Amino acid sequence: MTLAADVAHCDDLMKALEGFRQYAAPVVRRWGISLAEHLGAGARLLVAGNGGSAAQAQHLTAELVGRYREDRPAFSALALHADTSSTTAIANDFGVQEIFARQVAAHGRTGDVLMLLSTSGASANLLVAAKEAHRLGMTVWALTGPAPNPLEGSADEALCVDAAASATVQELHLVAVHMLCESFDRTVERLVPSDGPRADRDAEGGV
Repeated sequence: MTLAADVAHCDDLMKALEGFRQYAAPVVRRWGISLAEHLGAGARLLVAGNGGSAAQAQHLTAELVGRYREDRPAFSALALHADTSSTTAIANDFGVQEIFARQVAAHGRTGDVLMLLSTSGASANLLVAAKEAHRLGMTVWALTGPAPNPLEGSADEALCVDAAASATVQELHLVAVHMLCESFDRTVERLVPSDGPRADRDAEGGV
C-alpha cells in the first residue's frame, strides 16, 4: 500500500466522521441513558457481531464490566461470541445461523438489551438473534453500515454509519462504542447507588 493510499484512508475516515458526529450523537446519547437505566435496574446487555464486529462487541462489554474512565460499579454485559465452546457446539448441532439466537434464548430476559454489530447489516445469525430477542421481550439495537439494510429493519433502533468502506464503518462503530460509554457513565453517576445495580434477577428466576 502506498503512502497516498494510507492518506486516502484517513481522508475517507475524516469525511465520514464529519457527518457521523451530527447524526450519531443524539442516538448514542439516548442509548447510553436507556442502558444505564436498564442495567441499573438489574437487567443485562447481550452483544454480538462477526469478525471485526465481534471484537467491537467484546470491547463494549469489557468497558461495562470493567470501567471506561472512572471507577464505578460493575454491570452485566456478555459478548455472545466469546464463549467458543457454546458457539462451536451450537454451530455444529443447529447451524451457524443459530449461534447467537440460542444464547439469547438461554441468557436473555424481558427487559434486557441486545446490541448487534454488523458492517453489512445482513448477517443471518444476527437477524435470527434479533427475532429471538423480540420474542423474549428484549430491546434490540443495531450498529450497521449504510441504510437501508435488513438488520436496521429488525432492530427497535439502529445507528447506520454512512460510509462506503467496511473498515471505515468499523472505525466509526468504535467511536460509537466510546460515545455510548460516555453517556452511560454520566447517567450512572446520577441514577445508580454506589453499591451497584439491584440484584433483582435471582428473585425473578434470572441467572
